[in-house]
Parts: sequence; structure tokens; C-alpha cells
Amino acid sequence: MLDTSTFFFAFLGGVLPASLWLWFWLKEDRISPEPRSMIITTFCAGMVATLVALVLENILREYIPFPGKNLGLSGIIFIMLWASIEEFVKFSAAYYTALSRRENDEPIDNMIYLITAALGFAALENALFLIDPIKKGLLIDSLINGNLRFIGSTLLHVVSSASIGIFMAFAFCKLPNAKRLLTTLGFIFAILLHTLFNYYILVSEEGRIFGVFGALWVGVVILLLFFERAKKINRSCVY
Repeated sequence: MLDTSTFFFAFLGGVLPASLWLWFWLKEDRISPEPRSMIITTFCAGMVATLVALVLENILREYIPFPGKNLGLSGIIFIMLWASIEEFVKFSAAYYTALSRRENDEPIDNMIYLITAALGFAALENALFLIDPIKKGLLIDSLINGNLRFIGSTLLHVVSSASIGIFMAFAFCKLPNAKRLLTTLGFIFAILLHTLFNYYILVSEEGRIFGVFGALWVGVVILLLFFERAKKINRSCVY
């Protein structure tokens, strides 16, 4: 039975790191910040998307067994579909709360809202992972688990969702068909990135996992560079 205190500490352990990351990324949009109400709504929608993903992923397990470390063709298809589900629900959370609204009026806004939804998703996902060790009194294990997810899974969700935002940012001033094409390409890129991460986490030995996390940090640096490029689009785009 899940008691209130366990849920509270797990929820706090998931939301606080994600909130710190959100504060960091919102600093990239200081010149024309998004309405706080929409940021909060998108973050909460990302959390709801976690529950939707869990339902869809459980359905997926019924048709394709979880591969573990024995990855054959079916295993690769499984983790690609798993990644597709998560990217789809994160994108949907951002789209229906922000991307489809008139407040999304700058190229950089696409990246901000997609990152916000991704962090909401990661917040609840991390909280759910922390429930069991906290419930069993394994505080050290829960802290280690939380820190690994903080630098691993959370970064993955940010980088993969932001990848779609990057493609959308550079398509902002283009014709509708070009926008749809670039958004689709961004979606495919995000799924492939997510799939590669899950693949290497499954097949890598424990000591090599940190190399995968290191690659994600490189992705964050690249993401920051694209933020700067997107800001220049803001100044040169004719609306």
C-alpha cells in the first residue's frame, strides 16, 4: 500500500530536479518569456503524458515481450516503438497546450514548450521510479537512482524533444508543406536518438553507461548552440 509520505518524497524527488532544469532552460528565453500559466500547464500536461505512455507501453508489452539484454530484431523493434510512444505523448502534450496556440509566436518558443513538456514527463517518470526504493527504506539506493535518472533519462527526454523543437524553429518562416516535412524529420530524429539511448543502456556494461550519459551532455551543449541560432531567426524572420 502506497502511503502519503512515500508518494510525497518520491514526487518531490522527481519534480525538484526537473524544476531546476526548467528554470535553466527558461533563462534562454529571457528577452520575450512565455506566459507562466502556459509553462505550468505544459509541464503538468507532460506529467499526464507519462500516465498515457504507461498505458500504451503496457499494451505494447502484451504484443511484443520486453527484450532485456538479448536484443534481436524484435527487441530493436520493441525499443523503437517504446521510444515512439514516449516522443508522441510528449509532443502531444506540448502541441495541445501551447504549440497550437497564438502564444507560440517565435521560433524559440517551439523548443521551450517541447522541453517543458519533456521535463514534466521526466518529473513524474522519475517519481514513479523512486517510489519502490523509498517505500523499502533504501534511501541511499533511491538517491543514487534519482541522480542517475537526473543526468540520464531526464537529459534524454530534454534533448530528444528539443530536437523536434529545433526542426520546428528552423521551419518557422517556411511554407506549410515545408513545416510539416521538417517537423516530421525532427520527430524521426528524436525517435532514433531515443532508441539509440535505450539500446546502449540495455546492452552496455555498467561501467560504460556513464559514457552514454556523457554523450547526452554533449547533446545539451549542442542544444544550447541551436538556441542561439534560433534567437537569430527571431530577429531575421518576417512574420
